[in-house]
Amino acid sequence: MSMLPVPLHTSLVAAAGALRYHAAMDADCIAGNIAEVSERVRAAAEKVGRDPATVRLLAVSKTHPVEVVRAAAAAGQRDFGENYLQEAIDKIAATADLDLSWHFIGPIQSNKTRAIAGHFHWVHSVDRLKIARRLSEQRPPELPPLKVCLQVNISGEASKAGVEPDELPALAAAVAALPRLELHGLMAIPAPAEDEARQREPLARLAALFASLRETLPGLDTLSMGMSADLEAAIAEGATLVRIGTAIFGPRGT
Repeated sequence: MSMLPVPLHTSLVAAAGALRYHAAMDADCIAGNIAEVSERVRAAAEKVGRDPATVRLLAVSKTHPVEVVRAAAAAGQRDFGENYLQEAIDKIAATADLDLSWHFIGPIQSNKTRAIAGHFHWVHSVDRLKIARRLSEQRPPELPPLKVCLQVNISGEASKAGVEPDELPALAAAVAALPRLELHGLMAIPAPAEDEARQREPLARLAALFASLRETLPGLDTLSMGMSADLEAAIAEGATLVRIGTAIFGPRGT
């Protein structure tokens, strides 16, 4: 898929990468980490009787240099998640020779929707109809519809973005009707919990909301939940996409 031309700030990305990319996180290390995460996904899926192939791995590369994206791509990874728009645009430009799928997973400001609509394949963090409408209106006509998930504030945290669960059905129906978007499912970032049983509680609530929505929107196919610390709990509750950063790339860059 051909995305819009991007500003070529790749020299800045390369310079930052040169400072942060070190031997401890070289290509072999990243390939090994991806293999370990993939094994965790396989084991978690098989434990609950699921086909591991039904769980997609999204490598969250935010704050990490473009070199590690290339290393992960060399290991077979194709889906990458970013939170920060300009950083992501730089990486998209610097990896234009690769067949990658880019997912925007951060909060969305109204003044950023045009750039997001023009550069990404997926957006996981839609939580307002205003934002959805802008993404639909600003999606370039030469590109296929933008794939989106609705972010749900599943733990009821005041500091977290996301639509409230009781407002979700109306938002989902409105977003599904927008012409330049494809609604695929739900996303959430639950409050942290130390043990798997407590981790599963909000994830189970999100899965129940997803199942309820599918009664009226049967085409929904994506449940984006689970990160490095709770991917097993998420898979047990039906995640179809897990967003993994630290377990692949190490601690965030600065």
